[in-house]
Amino acid sequence: MNGIEVTGASVERGDQILTPAALDFVAQLQRQFRSRRDELLAQRAVRRAELARTHRLDFLPDTAEIRAGDWRVAPVPPDLTDRRVEITGPTERKMTINALNSGAKVWLADLEDANTPHWANVVEGQVNLWDAVREQISFSSPEGKTYQLRTDAPLATIVVRPRGWHLDERHILVDGQPSVGALVDFGLHFFHNASELIERGSGPYFYLPKMESHHEARLWNDVFGYAQLALGIPYGSVRATVLIETIPAAFEMEEILYELRDHASGLNAGRWDYLFSIIKNFRDAGPEFVLPDRAAVTMTAPFMRAYTELLVTTCHRRGAFAMGGMAAFIPSRRDPEVNERALEKVRQDKEREAADGFDGSWVAHPDLVPICVEVFDRVLGDRPNQLDRLRPEVAVSAADLLDIAATGGAVTEAGLRLNVDVGLRYIEAWLRGNGAAAIHNLMEDAATAEISRSQIWQWVHNEVTLADTGEPVTAELVRRIVEEELAGIRVELGAEAFEAGRFKEARELFERVALADDFADFLTVPALDLID
Repeated sequence: MNGIEVTGASVERGDQILTPAALDFVAQLQRQFRSRRDELLAQRAVRRAELARTHRLDFLPDTAEIRAGDWRVAPVPPDLTDRRVEITGPTERKMTINALNSGAKVWLADLEDANTPHWANVVEGQVNLWDAVREQISFSSPEGKTYQLRTDAPLATIVVRPRGWHLDERHILVDGQPSVGALVDFGLHFFHNASELIERGSGPYFYLPKMESHHEARLWNDVFGYAQLALGIPYGSVRATVLIETIPAAFEMEEILYELRDHASGLNAGRWDYLFSIIKNFRDAGPEFVLPDRAAVTMTAPFMRAYTELLVTTCHRRGAFAMGGMAAFIPSRRDPEVNERALEKVRQDKEREAADGFDGSWVAHPDLVPICVEVFDRVLGDRPNQLDRLRPEVAVSAADLLDIAATGGAVTEAGLRLNVDVGLRYIEAWLRGNGAAAIHNLMEDAATAEISRSQIWQWVHNEVTLADTGEPVTAELVRRIVEEELAGIRVELGAEAFEAGRFKEARELFERVALADDFADFLTVPALDLID
């Protein structure tokens, strides 16, 4: 069909999504923008090579006029004016309903890190978005429980997160080439739902992940302009919030907002991917860039404070929202003591964000929504946000953003074991099709596996010694711990459940991306070869 081939298996109601007109629109996007996407990915490699040589990043001299200029992003749409709590989760049917019903102001409908790109997940996610936009979604569990949308309170506003620029969709070929996953996710949702959302008083809203430069933001802005024109959608209907979750993007916050200024609504501070990006980019920069156990890297670490302070200040100066990070805790119905300790940490984290000027924050579970609302209510009062809080006293330098050495903390055997355990468990769940995995009372996504395996890579290749045992972190030690942790998981799950899982493949992939001499940019890229 006009150079378009769908190679994925049939999915229930897939014909409602993969219509000839929708696929033709996706193909238009591929033909128009794929080559630029490819060029920008190549530029990432060039920039990384320069970082390997200099071990430094700085604000761009060529864009100083943008940073000094007097400009603001487009006005805020009414249903994005108040974003004090946003709930994140994949577009799985039951979780979609729970998120919309949660009392959160926004649902981040995640087609990226909390979703595995199994073909069935890709198509079913679009089916569920179609139903959710039209408020006609329901679900009956195998146990006979029915889930429906509430009618006694407003539903969360839908903001869709497509895949990052680096991932392809191999089940849709355009002119013989795999499609760009981001353009598939964006294109199908936009084609089917943009007009419907506008008629309902909302709009096509997006979260944009894994951005590394303002050139990548410009590409997204051009995609938005092209798509709106092609489908007769009023220009400026799209709103995009960008996740500042890579260290290069942290040095281009102003420029990213400027490129998207007709469509921008804010920036978000994504903790785990940001740490992963620091390791990835400065992995060969010596001991001053070696991070301790990830549990020791809190948001109060000097370099993390610099990052969030710069984000809030940049956003408010430009009339954009500053969105805080994730509270990933899943309350336990069996252990009230665990709940009490964890919920207090969640409360403290949200109090810090609200006091620092963030306009809202993320949670992963509906039970955390009331805590986040309560905290932001105390700070906001009757105001919907803190856009008027400019904080001109904040000044963040390049050195502040790169002051990793001031973090403190140590690398311990417990930290190493946690990275191995969580990395294995998450990858195994991902291979089975579950991108939002509950592990040790936390809702984990791909960013957790990335920080886990990249820390191990960094420790091995920088000859780090464990502070508590004095043992050097070597590939042999990691493999021994992998064996021990897998044995523990086997006992926990039982032999039958363990063997029915995909732990053998998870182990092979984890050891490859954690221990190989060449650092894999994203573990999800080689993982694609292991899924349908």
